[in-house]
This record gives sequence, C-alpha cells and structure tokens, in this order.
Amino acid sequence: MPSLILAIARLLNTGTDNFAIWVVKAPYPSGYVLRDCVWPVELTQVWQEWQQMFAGYNQLAVPPNSTSQNSNLLLSDSISFSSGQTTGPYSSRLMQYLGMLLWRWVFDGQILGSLERSRGIAMGQHTRLRFRLEIRDPELVAFPWEIMQREPGQSAMSLSQDLLFSRTSSEVDPLPYLRTDQALSILLVLGHDENLQLEQEALILQQTLTDTPVDSNSQKYAPCTVNQLLQPTPEELIQELETKAYNVFFYAGHGLPDPDGGLLFLQPGMTLNGIELAQALNRTGVKLAVFNACWGARPAVSNNQAIPASSLAEVLIRHGVPAVLGMRDEIADRESHSFIQAFAEALRLYKPIDEAVTQARKELLTLYRFNQPAWTLPVLYLHPDFNGELVKNLDEGITELPDTAIPDVGSGLPSASLRSLSSKDKTWFLRYGVTRIGRTKDNDIVIPEPSVSKRHAEIFCRNTLTDATLVRTYYLQDFSTYGTTWFLGPNGWQQILREEVPLKSGMQLKFGSAKGETWEFIIEDS
Repeated sequence: MPSLILAIARLLNTGTDNFAIWVVKAPYPSGYVLRDCVWPVELTQVWQEWQQMFAGYNQLAVPPNSTSQNSNLLLSDSISFSSGQTTGPYSSRLMQYLGMLLWRWVFDGQILGSLERSRGIAMGQHTRLRFRLEIRDPELVAFPWEIMQREPGQSAMSLSQDLLFSRTSSEVDPLPYLRTDQALSILLVLGHDENLQLEQEALILQQTLTDTPVDSNSQKYAPCTVNQLLQPTPEELIQELETKAYNVFFYAGHGLPDPDGGLLFLQPGMTLNGIELAQALNRTGVKLAVFNACWGARPAVSNNQAIPASSLAEVLIRHGVPAVLGMRDEIADRESHSFIQAFAEALRLYKPIDEAVTQARKELLTLYRFNQPAWTLPVLYLHPDFNGELVKNLDEGITELPDTAIPDVGSGLPSASLRSLSSKDKTWFLRYGVTRIGRTKDNDIVIPEPSVSKRHAEIFCRNTLTDATLVRTYYLQDFSTYGTTWFLGPNGWQQILREEVPLKSGMQLKFGSAKGETWEFIIEDS
C-alpha cells in the first residue's frame, strides 16, 4: 500500500510562529518536498474556542500568537454559545471550520501536490493511501488533526474512503520481531477507577471485544480470546505479559498525564508509567496497545507548556510498540463501548489497524452525529515501519509461513549473506527474519560510516508455499534519511528511495556514500 508521511516542526531560530512542513516518506521519488510557513492568528483564535467548548481539562497554552484578543470569526458573528455547550449548529460549524483551517495551513503548494499525486498513485493501484502525520512540536500534539477537511461537505481525513489516517514518530526504536497471528489474543487489564464497577465493566468489555453479530458468517471472523486482570500489581501485570503470547494489550481505568508517558492507576496508590509499560510490551511481542482511559494521547504539561514526547501514546511508539490507540480527551462510557465494539469487529474481519479505526470512527459518527466530538477523540499512532497488520487469514490465497516455522520447514533452503568486496573478512550471514543495517550498535549489521543513517536499511525474507513448494525470496528496503541506499543495475548505480527491491544473488549494494564500500548479496549454493 503506498504511504505518505508528513512532519511538522517549529523553526526555533526564526521566531515562535515559524514552522516547517515536509514529506518524510512518499510513494514516488520527487514527492519529498518542504515548505516553510507561519502559524496564522486565526487558527489560534479558533483553537481557543474549541477548547472552551470541547476540552474536558484545563486548557493548554496556545502555541504561537497566544494573544487573547477577541476573535472576529464568521462563526461568532451570528451564533453565541455558553461554555460547555457541545451540541447544536455552533459546535458542528466550529468543528468544520477548525478542520478546514488546519487543512489549509498544512496542505498548500508543493505539500498539497505531493498528497494529490500520492493519492493518484494509490488509486492507480486500486488501493488506499496510507497517510501518517508526525507532529514534532509538543504544543501542537493536542490539536484534533483527525478533523482536517478540505472543503465543507467533504469527509475529514480520518473518515476518508481513499485514505487511512494515523499519527507517527520518526524518533523510534526498531520494531521487535512480530510473529504472524491468526487469532486475537487480548490481555484486558482493569485498573483502579472510582467511577467503575470493575466486575461489571470487565464483563461488558469482554462481551464487546468478542461479540460476533448474530446474522453474520462466524467463519469469516478471526478467533478471539480475552484474559482478564483486575487491579493487578505491576509485577503481576508484567509476569502475565511475559508468560503468555498476547498480541493486544487493553487497559481500562484511571489515567493521568505524566512526563514519563502518563500514569496508569493499577491499584489505589499503585501506578505504572508509560516507559515501564513500554519495556514490557516491547519484550513480549504485543502489536497493539489500547487505552480506554482519559488523556492517553495528551502530553503532560509544566508551567502551561506541553512537555515533548510525554504522552502515553508517543512514549510507547518511541519504544518500539507497533501500534497505540489512546484518547485525546475524556470519552463517555457509552461512546467508548460503541467504538470498541466496532473496532474489535473490524479487527476480527482481518482489517489493518488503521482501517479498523476508520470504521469505528464512522460508527461513532452515525450514532452520535457530526456535532458531537466522540469520533474525534481516538488517536492512533503507528510505528513508521509497521504495516498495521494485526492478524492474518492464512487460509486465503498464498500461504505465508510464520518465521517461527522456518527452522523446521525451511532448514533445507540455501542461506544468504552480505559480504564486502574490499575485505574478505567482512561477511555477514543474514537472519531468517529481518536483518537491520545501520550506523549504530543496535543494528544486526553495523557500518560505522558518517554517511550511513542510524537505521539505514533492512533485508528481510518472505517464505511462501506455492504448489506445495517452499520458496524464500529476499528483499531490501531503504529507511535512510536521504535515500542513500544503492544497487548496481544495467545502467550503473541506482538509488533505492525508501522502496522495497527484490534481491538476486550477486547483486552489488552500497549504503551511504555512492563512493563508499561495495557489498555483494549472495545466496549460498546458487
């Protein structure tokens, strides 16, 4: 699926209201564009009105242009409202207007051109465009970017038919090994919350997660099992994760923002922060973490200023958790249960996580109408290297073998290696799964050259069964900062610009400088 990743960051040396917006990843080589822009005063004013109407917490400081002068917006000319009014025509118009202002600020000039061409490429391939947004300025994280829309009457980006919306971060640890799963295995953790009756809430959530519509064909649904932990200690929670094979972690209970990735209240007076949880999730192969708790996607605040990379969702993604779903604000129980039920049903239909979130948003929109903020509250973060696949139906089409089966089934297949043509002593045998190449020591193949990125490229193999024959194919994918991965083709050295290229034995490669060391990919006995 074609992917477009956009980043937004404040330019610190040019004034508080200057920003850069640029393409981090595009499905075509010339799509990597950048533009500088100024934060408009009008956006500040509308954001202030949004917080007065919808925010369930003390307002964050407005990013730039934090003047408190009265707004002269068209919205305010004809309709007045009182604080806390969240229904009616004004809230609908405010939501639409803020969405359009955010769109017009982000998508202008070459950035808009890159989006439109990327969408066209996806349409040409009869698929959707996977769009991910990276907000590097902490003051902008709390904005509802999910409501961006181009014109009145058009869908918001997170509700689009031809686009899958999520947030992401480039400052991430590598993805852990991800096994291929055919069933959902959920650990449901209910922590301390004075407003929850734990046993009743656990029963509701378990039924919500595992419910199959009566009139449906149950065979098309992935199996789903749910294990519960009621108010565990941190040690009990970590032990459960490390002794069982879960692919979904689901938390319901009380949560608060905190500089270390939020606080989850497991028991009265006993908490677990995001960094501690991230380490446990990363070690145990959990693909998706869901938080039915307040402010899981909101950064912590100090002196009315947002703390960088402090929200629970951001901390987990940065520590290598593939997917995190949290709430930007408070969400009512009935809205939460409706969302979870639609989300779990879509996952059991083998939908990617970002597509499942889109379907669940639409369910909230249908149930609670456009002028209610419920559909805007879920915030999905996806690791930039994760394709969003949680479970896979291995009975359909070509069967892809999980990597855990390779040592037994594929032991007779030839192995592969990468060797330097300038030094006979430099030969790296490739792993059966993913082999990571980069400058830092956490990679499998370390090339300590300044022109090599920290996480530069990956070589991975796919194993397929076709007519009872096991076939192993190797691929190279570029993740470098400037697209400086090279292979020797018929017309000389060619760049691999964040693409996936099949490897053949004898192919020559370079990483970093085009004048750097030459490596040869070899399949033994070929």
